[in-house]
Amino acid sequence: MKKVPQQIIPLAIIFIVAIAALVTARHFFVPETFGDYGHYRAASVDEIASQEVVYAGSIICNDCHDDIYETKMNFDHRGVSCEVCHGPAMAHTEEPDEYTPRIPRIRNQCTICHGYNSARPSGFPQVVEEVHNPGRPCLECHNPHKPLLPRAPQACDACHREIALQKAVSHHTSLECKTCHDAPPDHMSNPRFARAQKPTSRALCGKCHDTEADVSRGIPRIKLATHNENYLCWDCHYPHHPEAR
Repeated sequence: MKKVPQQIIPLAIIFIVAIAALVTARHFFVPETFGDYGHYRAASVDEIASQEVVYAGSIICNDCHDDIYETKMNFDHRGVSCEVCHGPAMAHTEEPDEYTPRIPRIRNQCTICHGYNSARPSGFPQVVEEVHNPGRPCLECHNPHKPLLPRAPQACDACHREIALQKAVSHHTSLECKTCHDAPPDHMSNPRFARAQKPTSRALCGKCHDTEADVSRGIPRIKLATHNENYLCWDCHYPHHPEAR
């Protein structure tokens, strides 16, 4: 009889022990219903079915909010489910007065999709959160159901592009250029000789920023009569990108 090589015996022992360990581990760690329906745990189907239903789907929103639903379906957020922004709504559909869906008033909700990411398509609307109206809620300027830019490009932008880009991410983005600048009609065709005028008084800024101004309370205020009264406002503040808030 041919002699078995000496190293085969310890290798065989190790192999048998490993097989026994695997069988034992499978007995304790593999769920009982694993494999009943293929490479899945069959009991998970019943577990998932027993979970509480919290999402209602967007279509049911149309029953009560048809005006908003119709608006949303005509603009770029038509493919975004209502519950993406407002959270699970099943409880609201069953007891509307008891449960109210949240309204996202923080910037982090919108920047999940619209925060700048170089991997996103270049045509997708993106902002650099740190410089785009920092600290202000997106809802202040944008209607999420009708997500259009609050201000369409204007004729001034063609020649004053750098200023337009600065102003577009500032707190003054919604102001038209003619709010502050008086431009003669010929300025568009002969800008060197028909120049637009800059404001020459503090009163223009005071219309919005004086403590007595009749505008939104969210606008920064100063007492114009005593706030550096010997200087024009733009001696200290750059109006196309005002830093004060």
